Amino acid sequence: MAIRNIREEGDPILKKVSREVEVIDDRVKELVEDMFETMHKADGLGLAAVQVGILKRIVVIDLYDGVSKFVLINPKITEVRGEKIPFEEGCLSFPNQFAKVERYNEVTVEALDINGDKIKIEAKEVLAQCIQHECDHLDGIVFKEKMIPGTLEVITQEDIEKSKEKK
Repeated sequence: MAIRNIREEGDPILKKVSREVEVIDDRVKELVEDMFETMHKADGLGLAAVQVGILKRIVVIDLYDGVSKFVLINPKITEVRGEKIPFEEGCLSFPNQFAKVERYNEVTVEALDINGDKIKIEAKEVLAQCIQHECDHLDGIVFKEKMIPGTLEVITQEDIEKSKEKK
């Protein structure tokens, strides 16, 4: 396993549409392991393959609750329920930037798991938000394009230092 470089704001690959995975082979499985390791090291909840420079429709998600850890290969959101509500979001490709994004509170996603088996997940709240955020990445859409105007916050190194001083 290896930590991969996370592509950041301004990298043109983040605007590209990812391709379907045709075969789940050892290279795909190694990529998934690397994605989890990279995401965990960066303290993220989700990561799309495009964020590590690979244009494949692969997403990993871990809510760190012991049960909500998923590999989604070729995910498709098949149903959304309810109204869109504003969620606070950040992104590993946009370090220290946060904004409110309106997302559906409930979604159903169908995908393949790491073994190539079809899976269907009915997600709510944070998991639904993560799925929508990561699926956007696969279509070359980043959260700042969907943010509610005027909600962007950028946390500077100075802010981090001040926070440490207060503790």
